[in-house]
Amino acid sequence: MGKRLLILVIPVLMLAGTGRAAEKAKAVGQYVDLQPTALPIVVDGKLVNYVFVHVRMNLSNGADLIRLRTREPFFRDALVREGHRSSFLIAGDWQKVDELKLAAVMMRYGESIAGPGAVTSVAVTSQVPQRRLMPPRAAPAGPPATP
Repeated sequence: MGKRLLILVIPVLMLAGTGRAAEKAKAVGQYVDLQPTALPIVVDGKLVNYVFVHVRMNLSNGADLIRLRTREPFFRDALVREGHRSSFLIAGDWQKVDELKLAAVMMRYGESIAGPGAVTSVAVTSQVPQRRLMPPRAAPAGPPATP
């Protein structure tokens, strides 16, 4: 009797486990990950570094995921164009881009590429600089003090 009960209970527990996994997958939501993209860091008109960014476009539940994943090159193209038009530079840091500015720009482009309400948020998932480069220290202003 114990073996029969065990044989009936195991499949039920297995199905319950797969249901929880499906719920976790649903909690992540729909998104489009852009291919890693190099954004230039330009200071005083000179190229000083590139930062490779990984960007995730989070979509609404009603968005057509398949269609929007095929539009990934359009999202990436918009990011590259905007990165060359106006810098995402953080003052004093040549190894990172301004995530808030990038997200705001991509939300604007997301609406024109994907349609109104399709993109709910934008996240920069990682940033990797091409070179580990720190900006030069500012020289002190004025002549040195005399003792």
